[in-house]
Amino acid sequence: MSAYVIANVDITDPETFAEYRKGVQASLDPFGGRFLARGGRAEALEGSYAVKRMVIIEFPDYGRAKAWWESPGYRPLLEMRQRSARTDLVVVEGLQ
Repeated sequence: MSAYVIANVDITDPETFAEYRKGVQASLDPFGGRFLARGGRAEALEGSYAVKRMVIIEFPDYGRAKAWWESPGYRPLLEMRQRSARTDLVVVEGLQ
C-alpha cells in the first residue's frame, strides 16, 4: 500500500535550498519515490495551519518511505535541508 511523505517547508536560505532541490530526485529514485506536489499554490481552508511550501512525495509503501528518509544517500541532503529551512515532515500510510 502506498505511503506519502508530506512536508510543510519554510525556506530560510534560498541558495542552499536550491542546491538541496537539485539532488532530491536522485535520492528518491532507488526507493520508488515520486513528487505529487512540490511547492505549488496551497492555502489552509480550516484551522490555524501556517502553510508555507507544501510537498507531497508518494512511495510504493511505508517501509520504502522511511528507508529513503534514513538512507545514507539522503543524509547529506537532509542535513542541507535542515540548515536551509524549517520543516514539518510526516509520513502517512495510504488506503488499501
